Amino acid sequence: MQRVLRAAAAGIGHASGHRAPRWGAAAAAARWLSGGREAMSYDVVVVGAGPAGLAAAIRLKQLCRDADTDLSVCVLDEGLEVGAHVLSGNVFEPRALDELIRKWRQEDTPIRVPVSSDKFWLLTKNKAWTLPSPFDNKGNYVISLSQMVRWMASKAEELGVEVYPGFAASEILYDENQIVTGVATNDVGIAKDGSKRETFQPGVELRGDYLENAGRMTLLAEGCRGSLSEKIIRNHKLRESGQGQHQTYALGIKEVWEIEEGKHKPGSVIHTVGWPLDSKTYGGSFMYHLDDRQLAIGLVVALNYQNPFMSPYDEFQKFKQHPAVRTILDGGTVLQYGARTLNEGGFQSIPNPVFPGGAIIGCSAGFLNVPKIKGTHTAMKSGMLAAEATFKTLVEGSSMELYWENLKKSWIWEELYRARNYRPAFEYGFIPGIALSALERYVFKGKSPFTLKHGIPDHEATDMASLHSPIQYPKPDGQISFDVPTSLYRSSTNHEHDQPPHLRLRDPTVPERVNLPLYAGPESRYCPARVYEYVTDEKGDQKLHINAQNCLHCKACDIKDPKQNIEWTVPEGGGGPGYTVM
Repeated sequence: MQRVLRAAAAGIGHASGHRAPRWGAAAAAARWLSGGREAMSYDVVVVGAGPAGLAAAIRLKQLCRDADTDLSVCVLDEGLEVGAHVLSGNVFEPRALDELIRKWRQEDTPIRVPVSSDKFWLLTKNKAWTLPSPFDNKGNYVISLSQMVRWMASKAEELGVEVYPGFAASEILYDENQIVTGVATNDVGIAKDGSKRETFQPGVELRGDYLENAGRMTLLAEGCRGSLSEKIIRNHKLRESGQGQHQTYALGIKEVWEIEEGKHKPGSVIHTVGWPLDSKTYGGSFMYHLDDRQLAIGLVVALNYQNPFMSPYDEFQKFKQHPAVRTILDGGTVLQYGARTLNEGGFQSIPNPVFPGGAIIGCSAGFLNVPKIKGTHTAMKSGMLAAEATFKTLVEGSSMELYWENLKKSWIWEELYRARNYRPAFEYGFIPGIALSALERYVFKGKSPFTLKHGIPDHEATDMASLHSPIQYPKPDGQISFDVPTSLYRSSTNHEHDQPPHLRLRDPTVPERVNLPLYAGPESRYCPARVYEYVTDEKGDQKLHINAQNCLHCKACDIKDPKQNIEWTVPEGGGGPGYTVM
């Protein structure tokens, strides 16, 4: 991949499309640096081609067009192609898109299935009880977010944004004053033992014009638990200077099925709570009918669950066997499988998103509206607000703090404030959580005189194994429920085998010394790809084995490990899942 950069610096063109970069005039600004790395100069570098990053890039170019000026903008994405790492069980609220691209409905977009019905079920083991729906999805659409961001990337490129999939930003670059000047991609062609293979190519730096000391801005739109974003939040104490509370997370596991024609109801939306999750575990499921007989089905499990024997993957397989769910799936075929974590901290957990030289946007900052189960519209709006502040900073000499100020004046702030008490209400259990949520919705209407706090961080919530009994999950039947290798195949996950591990143990003794004896090895269950497994060595001892090539980039391990001993870092660009309809 790095050879493409060298060719671009020499002015050689490449085919358009989202699998190979399209290089514009900014490529001519490439410079050699010491150590063999090249630098590409841009006014704005966006890390992440999700809805927030692409919305920011589009808005920047719109502002340039309106002001008859220009800023060079590039968007990096670690997926092999745009959308390859984007997963969301998505009922899309078009509010932000209406502001960004006002005539989108007149175009051929992947946003074409309006919500036609909205049901809410309480599941017991064998029954589905219909409850009044707490959702208002009138005017919303059932979509594939991976398809939507590919369309957004094409709109960005039409405006002159350079979109580079297949490049993993692995390092934040600073100047002598500790101001962020850009990012660097990781080296490729490094073997597991650290030696350089024949395919070795050094990483590339994407930064502001360091020769002329021009303005520069870096926008981090990596999605939930972004590795660079987390470092910035921690190093600059952005959580403390924001709303102050820690982030809390959930793991979403999803499949897309092709179901029988007679069972398909385009635009039908079903959400459930209850079984198979226990009364102390927050979560629920969804079933969304798209077009072409496709059904998106998934289970979301809050990662502050207590039982170390719980396996979210197996809970999902169990859920699909419910009579009301199996009836829909029988006779169908799974098209794709995937998993991703999502932020659930909401208003209380928003960090100050501005740092010297840039800002954090989208789910990297955490703008999910939990009771709505929606975060795409807020992520996009945050990107647009950051773009407007960036433009004023680079062109008009303003301050990037304008982003933080305008965020607090925006409908994002108002929406998340009104939703702030729903998620922490469930810290008290399922029944109290339902009661408090009903009070918040129907009595206080989001204007309660108190703000609930989140409980302990997710990794601290895991109980000792001695407090629980092992869970015996049903064996997969191969028709509705499946084993992990079968599901992994459907995710199109692929990594270069001979590369340094991107899943690192801060202390290699912790798994056998702490996790296995005290927590019964929970990493072998909370990971939805069976990356972590305990195997018996030649001495008869249990040792942790990491199958990094299976990694779905969901980030659950980075969040849920009881001792925070696992560090998720980016592998070579282009590795990971290959989602197309998620």
